[in-house]
Amino acid sequence: MSLPISFEFFPPKTPEGADKLRVARQQLYAQKPQFCSVTYGAGGSTQVGTFAAVREILAEGQQAASHFSCIGATKDSVRQQLAELKAMGVKRLVALRGDLPSGYGLGGEFHYASDLVAFIRAETGRDFHIEVAAYPEMHPQARSMEADLQAFATKVRAGADSAITQYFFNADAYSRFVDESRRLALDLPIVPGIMPITSSSQLMRFSDACGAEIPRWIRLRLQGFGDDVASIRAFGLDVVSRLCEQLVAAGAPGLHFYTMNQSTGTLALCQRLGR
Repeated sequence: MSLPISFEFFPPKTPEGADKLRVARQQLYAQKPQFCSVTYGAGGSTQVGTFAAVREILAEGQQAASHFSCIGATKDSVRQQLAELKAMGVKRLVALRGDLPSGYGLGGEFHYASDLVAFIRAETGRDFHIEVAAYPEMHPQARSMEADLQAFATKVRAGADSAITQYFFNADAYSRFVDESRRLALDLPIVPGIMPITSSSQLMRFSDACGAEIPRWIRLRLQGFGDDVASIRAFGLDVVSRLCEQLVAAGAPGLHFYTMNQSTGTLALCQRLGR
């Protein structure tokens, strides 16, 4: 499979975590990713960690994409951060609204990711390739599928170059979302986000938090394995590699792997897919 792939990491919270991530990254670089992205915390809580990880990835000779969250931000603070990222040599941004911390109103000068995209374009022209998020199974806070699609369209028309989806396990949901986007004349690449299944409890916890649907048959099979890690990983590899094959056959322009800062599950998938 020669399709472009990319990897997502999150800023490690401890020196041990940072060391483990460095090892995982080196193992994953053998797959020749198009870029590696680094996530961003609510209210800018991990901005320092994000930028530090981005610097390391650039120093390791890889393209790095910084997540860029705008909740609680001012135009001046965003302007400053964009200048810092440009000076670092970052060419790609993942522009997001960001998670609303508990009890937090819509503070700051940006209320939606589309506001951020438009501002980045106005301030920096074509200096950055701008990625936005897409939700084939609907954003958990959206009023309806149609409202969510319109919100996606607004982000795209504000100046996005491409989109990365939330992870999912239903290839039809992705294909339907792409078809509906094309109906609205949104012709940008929409890259599916892929979550390797290596831990049943972790997957359930993440999916409940972000609104990703785990089909009932997958949930029941995982529950049936109990604490049998080897069986969970073997089953997860079968399920997710089959999903990737379906997505590639459906014309996906690339695959974006949510690595969870580990290399094992993602490398197994890449190997299964013939990379």
